[in-house]
Amino acid sequence: MTTSAPRILVIDDEAQIRRFLDIGLRAEGYEVLLASNAAEGLALAVTQSPDLLILDIGLPDRDGHEVLAEVRQWSQLPVLMLSVRDAEAEKVRALDRGANDYMTKPFGIQELMARLRALLRNRPGEPEVPPRYDDGRLLVDLARREVSLDGTPLALTRKEYALLEMLLRHAGRVVTQHQLLVELWGPTHTGDNQYLRIVVGKLRQKLGDDPNNPQWLKTEPGVGYRFVVN
Repeated sequence: MTTSAPRILVIDDEAQIRRFLDIGLRAEGYEVLLASNAAEGLALAVTQSPDLLILDIGLPDRDGHEVLAEVRQWSQLPVLMLSVRDAEAEKVRALDRGANDYMTKPFGIQELMARLRALLRNRPGEPEVPPRYDDGRLLVDLARREVSLDGTPLALTRKEYALLEMLLRHAGRVVTQHQLLVELWGPTHTGDNQYLRIVVGKLRQKLGDDPNNPQWLKTEPGVGYRFVVN
């Protein structure tokens, strides 16, 4: 039995970027749809049922945030935003409004491919993560709420476990500081970033995860955190 290649829709007004992505994606076996503006891209999104959308923010006819909002009215397909805007607020805005990931231009094709693979693994309609994660070193059993490292059980606090569980359930995707603060402490604590930094630091210590060369918990500066699937 064969399965069709994932279909990637690219909406970007830069011809060079479209050509670059078209070549790179096809080389990896993806089917590619290209659009140079929002109107054309939305039409393709509706009629061609892509598996993933790569969306530029700076489009000639509409702002990419508006396009994202429209797509989210009828679809939960994974969306990776592209932009030359590297401001932290811009990234947070996109992620909080429904983007699954965000990359700034220029970007490396190998990192982009890795992020696409992570997003496609967690497509809507599929389990986001198995109830048991095991990469040979770190074992997380979400059903039993057990965590072990190299065969040794880890004693995590409730906050540390809740943080790890949320990141793992969104493995490969950025989870914003705002989302984590609301989930772990509630909506009245969205400004308490120091709480989050403390819990992340303690969890990293217990995992032996070097923040400068992370194996599992990667910081997206000023935006949030990502669980790296190994």
